[in-house]
Amino acid sequence: MTRFAAACAALALCAGSAWAEGKTHYLAIHVDQNDPAVMNMALNNAQNVHDYYAAQGDKVVIEMVAYGPGLAMYVEGESPVEDRISAMSLELSDISFAACGNTLAGLKKKRGTDVALISEARVVPSGVVRLMELQEQGYAYIRP
Repeated sequence: MTRFAAACAALALCAGSAWAEGKTHYLAIHVDQNDPAVMNMALNNAQNVHDYYAAQGDKVVIEMVAYGPGLAMYVEGESPVEDRISAMSLELSDISFAACGNTLAGLKKKRGTDVALISEARVVPSGVVRLMELQEQGYAYIRP
């Protein structure tokens, strides 16, 4: 086999294995309403997108960003979707939940006490800024 033929065969093998691994997609989901129907729709969207791409052999990285009234989605003991988020975070390895630090600070001030979030939520400085950053990184954006 000539060097050229060997190089072509190696290139085809590498390209084939990269193609077989599938593509990675990125999705940012925005939740800013304290409405269980909206929260469940956002979680349904995440699950449906994950299932669709998994069936295609692709991967999807999903970040759900909650701020304003939507932060209620992550408040421990108060979230109407707390159990569902817990289950989804175990089932879907590439889903994350971002909580707006600005909203959290305002809520703590309003209540006059600390506000515990569910363990799956990670605090980001600003929910709006986080959504901007994700879109700048190429994430598709949806708001249910």
